[in-house]
Amino acid sequence: MKRFDYIRPASIDEALAAWNPGAAWLGGGTNLVDLMKTGAVQPDTVIDVTRLPGLDRIEWGADGSLRIGAMVRNADLADDPEVARRLPMVAEALLAGASGQLRNAATVGGNLMQHTRCNYFETPQAACNRRDPGTGCDAWEGENANLAVLGWSEACIATNPSDFCVPLAALEAVVEVQGPEGKREIAIADFHSLPGDTPERRTALEPGELILALRLPASAAAFAGHARYLKVRERTSYAFALVSAAAALRMEGDRIAEARLALGSVAAKPWRVVEAEALLAGQAPDPDLFARAAEAALTGAAPSGDNSWKIDLARRTAARSLAMAAAGTPARMPALPASPFGEPAGDLVHA
Repeated sequence: MKRFDYIRPASIDEALAAWNPGAAWLGGGTNLVDLMKTGAVQPDTVIDVTRLPGLDRIEWGADGSLRIGAMVRNADLADDPEVARRLPMVAEALLAGASGQLRNAATVGGNLMQHTRCNYFETPQAACNRRDPGTGCDAWEGENANLAVLGWSEACIATNPSDFCVPLAALEAVVEVQGPEGKREIAIADFHSLPGDTPERRTALEPGELILALRLPASAAAFAGHARYLKVRERTSYAFALVSAAAALRMEGDRIAEARLALGSVAAKPWRVVEAEALLAGQAPDPDLFARAAEAALTGAAPSGDNSWKIDLARRTAARSLAMAAAGTPARMPALPASPFGEPAGDLVHA
């Protein structure tokens, strides 16, 4: 591991003042420290923000909105009874994302900032435009079966690995940040970047900006009765998704009044398609309807290597997640959260 300076600031202002080009923020460290050990990420300075005051709170607003501090541990958020009741697919995604040990360490802010799990990014000896701009992309001629089918470019075909961010995209979360120019908000839809010609720019954060919190609108709870997260992986364990989907429906009688659908592990950011959601509005739940919406969600999908199978898998996963959401949110979290082998439906205690 490269030698680095370690700083533990006592306040947000002190943390922002400590930042310099080549620095990295340290939350739970479950991603950053691993990459530092292999040499894939080599910061000159590590700024530990885990003890900054006020960033470890889960706060419900009077209007029903939710504000989650960046240092809230994934375990605490997933285990919060009100989160499970009002935002069940957020809890389901967190529980499916990692083991209990990792959830106890990982933070909400760190989850948003996860690096890709592309083998070539993680291997310093490989050419990777995301890690070293202009060096090329060894994934093109290498193992690329699980890489992007949407939004990729010639410069990078990596995917975003987060489970948590997929329901956040569906529910229109907002990220609160602070930097040298002050505070601002970034819609989760704009937070992660597609590679284009600058794959090294992973997010919309400007240099020196720090994530303070994540906010979900009060309207997100309207989907609680019909919301599911579905994760297809190579084994029903804490593996990264081949494809995932967050589906949520707001029902009025036997009709879908409003729908949300986002896909994970298909692009460099969670993939939400409002056109697919529009197809569902005003319709009665039906397998053929869900298949059409899933087809629309994959509009423009193309293999970036030996992964054409992933497009069909994504369609099937999207359609099945919608069917699971239509059947209703389980009364209790399934024993296998987000798994195709989990409980198919509940009794709508979240309604």
